[in-house]
Amino acid sequence: MPVLKAVDVEATLRKGDSARLADPVAPRFEVGARVVVRNLNPPGHTRAPRYIRLKRGVIERDHGVFIFPDTNAADQGAKPQHVYSVRFDAREVWGDDAPSNAAIYVDLWDDYLDPA
Repeated sequence: MPVLKAVDVEATLRKGDSARLADPVAPRFEVGARVVVRNLNPPGHTRAPRYIRLKRGVIERDHGVFIFPDTNAADQGAKPQHVYSVRFDAREVWGDDAPSNAAIYVDLWDDYLDPA
């Protein structure tokens, strides 16, 4: 993937670009699979919210293959992988005070998930 130069940022944003890739990467999880979010604490930014780490959820949707932003932002390559919409019971995340019929959906990359 080419490096985006500062002078090209505005034009790229106006055009709209996607981090979706056509790479033939096999998914690690199928819809309905139970997963747990890994407790990763890398240096710098990650897109796995802290409040969801070590929580158990279910894969609701596979969005396809995307650039992994954690490695891409650190100049360590695109590391293509699937992004999933994961459904968490609100009580799993917020405790017994959360409504019993509420859910939270978080989009997460393969590297953030383990089988539950």
